[in-house]
Amino acid sequence: MTDKTTSEFDLHTKLQPVETETMEPTLTLGLVGNYADTDETRFLLTPEGSGLLTSSGIKVLMEKGAATDISFPDASYREFGVNIVTRSEALKADIVLSYRPLHAHDIHRMKKGAALLTMMGAGLFDVNVIKALLDKEITCGCLDNFLSHNDEPVFANIIDEIDGRGSIIYAQEYLSYLGGGKGVLLAGVAGINPCEVLIIGDGTVVYAAAKAALAAGAFVTLMNNDISALQVAKQVCGDNLNTIAIHPRVLFNRVKSADVILIGECTRPFEFPKNLSPALKDSVYLLNFQETHPSISVPRTVAMALSNVIVNFFDEVIVKGGFIHMIGTTHGVQAGMVTFRGKLVDKLIGSFLNLPSVDIKVMLAATN
Repeated sequence: MTDKTTSEFDLHTKLQPVETETMEPTLTLGLVGNYADTDETRFLLTPEGSGLLTSSGIKVLMEKGAATDISFPDASYREFGVNIVTRSEALKADIVLSYRPLHAHDIHRMKKGAALLTMMGAGLFDVNVIKALLDKEITCGCLDNFLSHNDEPVFANIIDEIDGRGSIIYAQEYLSYLGGGKGVLLAGVAGINPCEVLIIGDGTVVYAAAKAALAAGAFVTLMNNDISALQVAKQVCGDNLNTIAIHPRVLFNRVKSADVILIGECTRPFEFPKNLSPALKDSVYLLNFQETHPSISVPRTVAMALSNVIVNFFDEVIVKGGFIHMIGTTHGVQAGMVTFRGKLVDKLIGSFLNLPSVDIKVMLAATN
């Protein structure tokens, strides 16, 4: 016969709570806001994107008010486990995220040997910025120069697509009465021709602008100095796109009748002739993608699009055991590195600033 007291004791023992150890985050990520003296509005992570990172075990530190430009309050990030801190605290993270390159004085506030991920900008061609990165042994990479596993510059493509589509929004607003224009619509209606949109160049930003203009109902012509690139453009944008090789007389005629002119980079070097300026309509909308980034007017869209890629990126960082291991095993990440452990590894920046640079592959081989 079983003893009742013993049975109750055994049962009680089995129900005792088991203590588990709480794992500390192995990686801290700092989000800093844009500088107040610039017109930059774009940001890299939404609250939801940050939440996916915190759920992966990453500790996210965000500068107070950093996401104001994308109309998200700090409380929205707190709900997803983000710690709201001062800028100085965010700069002390293992990896710092900033849309534009940091200034030298902020780099000096970073932890020695930390990493900085940013988009390519003029700031990285500042000798003081590069020297600060080298002095602090910062490993710095440009997201828009990173390549995916199928060799696509996925970050750059996202921004280019948003810039291209945004340029048509800019153009329509400019032509409208509210935008100070003559009050015309890009699309034609019964009995009226649509506006003429002339796009010069090649690449994702140009294709996105062409598709957006076609969708708006405009008459769109794309010009380039490479016939094979025009063939690709036709395949990407459809048969409604008019493609023409750049020829002085043809260019003059198209410029003279265009209501909107968008200029990107051609396959071979091309500069818009200054002597064509008198041929422009008084009401023409002219935008050069090298000088203007329409994506700054839709920064929340930018953050939402980039967050998807950043979350996947850091998932892979965790799997590979950290950012340094990620660099060592991923060719596409190596392609976007500017500095690595106190050495300049970007040949273009080194040549521009007359600073010595080394091949990152040689450094990685020596480390292995």
